[in-house]
Amino acid sequence: MQLVTDTIAWLLDPANWGGNQGIVTRLLEHAVFSGISIAIAMAIAVPAGIWIGHTGRFAALGTNVANLGRALPSLAIIGLVLPITAAIDPQLGFKVYPTLVAMVVLAVPPILVNCQAGIAGVDRDLVEAARAMGMTERQIVRGIELPLAMAPILAGLRSASVQVIATATLGAFFGGGGLGRFLVEGIAQRDDGMTFGGVVLVAALALTVEGAFIVLQRVIRSPGLARMEGARAAAGAA
Repeated sequence: MQLVTDTIAWLLDPANWGGNQGIVTRLLEHAVFSGISIAIAMAIAVPAGIWIGHTGRFAALGTNVANLGRALPSLAIIGLVLPITAAIDPQLGFKVYPTLVAMVVLAVPPILVNCQAGIAGVDRDLVEAARAMGMTERQIVRGIELPLAMAPILAGLRSASVQVIATATLGAFFGGGGLGRFLVEGIAQRDDGMTFGGVVLVAALALTVEGAFIVLQRVIRSPGLARMEGARAAAGAA
């Protein structure tokens, strides 16, 4: 009971919300860092997933790479990358880049697998009908496959985002910012309110992002179904 009281008291203390090391600043740092990690992972995984799903080539290789990424512990990746990045940049190479690499590696597998599965799962009759109508491969991807595969793609992004937000706290143990600083400093100061307050904030951010993706999936689902019906009608006409 004391732990709950201390956590609530810490969260409700106005002094903990302002300043360069306050909750607002740490929350923004965590959100920006997580967003950058997801953006880089998307730039890698989405094109690869679309290409593999559309062509059917190297599907087994893509799955194996994704499974390997899932099997690698984020802390181990940080430890492996840190000596290299620290030698290149003693500041950011120690505090930022190792965790960034680890978060990208963490985020790529769910995005890649879901994107590949979503594209590959589109009705092949629709794709063949589109080819028969003279559509180029790029037009097929953009006009048929991507809209119909948006639900699993968003599910992959949702999973990756929640994992990155929860795991990015590791960066604080190497001097990075974000909400993980409250865990590190709380443990160092034996301040249970700060420690578990940081845990609550990380969980709240993860749940907020997950809720936003759920809403986005529901909003996009209706247009996706409409496009599916239109594509099926065109296929039938063809």
